[in-house]
Amino acid sequence: MATESIAAKALEQGQGILRLAPNWVPRSFCVPGRRIKLHPDDYYALGGERGGIDERWFSSTTPADNGPLTSANEGLSFIVFEDGDRTEQVTLRDAVQALKGDLLGPRIWKAHEKWPMYSKFFDNKGALPHHIHHRDEHAKLTGQVGKPEAYYFPPQVNNYGADFPYTFFGLEPGTTRAQVRQCLVNFVKGDNKITNLSKAYRLEPGTGWDVPPGILHAPGSLCTYEPQTASDVFAMYQSLTGDQIVPTELLWKNTPPEKVGDIDHLMEVIDWDANVDPNFVEHHFMRPRPVKDVEQMRQEGYGELWICYLNVAYSAKELTVLPGQTVTIKDSAAYGMIMMQGHGTMGAWDVETPTMIRFGQLTHDEYFVSEAAAQTGVKISNPSKTDPLVMLKHFGPGNPDLVL
Repeated sequence: MATESIAAKALEQGQGILRLAPNWVPRSFCVPGRRIKLHPDDYYALGGERGGIDERWFSSTTPADNGPLTSANEGLSFIVFEDGDRTEQVTLRDAVQALKGDLLGPRIWKAHEKWPMYSKFFDNKGALPHHIHHRDEHAKLTGQVGKPEAYYFPPQVNNYGADFPYTFFGLEPGTTRAQVRQCLVNFVKGDNKITNLSKAYRLEPGTGWDVPPGILHAPGSLCTYEPQTASDVFAMYQSLTGDQIVPTELLWKNTPPEKVGDIDHLMEVIDWDANVDPNFVEHHFMRPRPVKDVEQMRQEGYGELWICYLNVAYSAKELTVLPGQTVTIKDSAAYGMIMMQGHGTMGAWDVETPTMIRFGQLTHDEYFVSEAAAQTGVKISNPSKTDPLVMLKHFGPGNPDLVL
């Protein structure tokens, strides 16, 4: 069956909501934190040389950039269409191209002709090196787009904080360019000590941060939900994290060939003013904000919070349907979602939160909601007498509902 036909039938079957398969991504430089519900035997399912699986990507039309060993379709989400005993899968990227505005809505399709964001779980046992995502002007030198991203730390997957639940953000006010440049020169000499010039913030479940491109950051070891622009561009500026040496090629990752070895180019990638901002917390820390009056929502059987809201490139909400309640939730834009807690129904689908998932197993915890279905309203029922139904919803750029 052709991709166009599968995508159309899947959208019809789901009454405007597509079911997605789990999308696991390894990183050679990471050690899994083992909080993303993958079976204990499967965290190295792609082989030790590929590294552990410490990411699950949601609603992704973006290929993962994991070097020469990257497997076909790595990082791409697949939609699932079941017809009797036959199961068909096609990439969400191909489905978007087939369905266009019927899936994304005319606003997103006309502006981007693609789904321009994705989200993920990042689940690392330790901290990542201090690194940077390029702004558009530098990303385009290697044929990519800049990458802003946001963090939210869901309580459901953070019963423990792993090795280092603190994140370094930016640079201490007063840091000089010469100091940072010397750290980059020292990258090949062992520990370049760049985090000596930064500040670490303790991470708090149920809160988040917004991280525009050009800002140095060393994400800590909480399991993190990360809405972001559809890009996998980055470079590592820290040479040693914990007891692990960072390969030099990661310092020059996504640097155009003619600029490799040019320390001044790496300095240009840094958004200096944003990194030394003395009001960094005020400008980037996010506590959840109710989408409307809390008591009114409770009386209607649910609660909904903006959890990522400081960047127009994406936004995210946490929706809680109270035990025994059925609600109809309207949104102005298409979105992807992942279940965090509970079970029930969402439109034509059963939804549930698996405790453990085998690599390659299909689930009923991730979906993509078309703009038409979102605007009509999605009916969600929670049959439990005690357990709330909780999901996270990630939206594309320019969400009309985001007015804070």
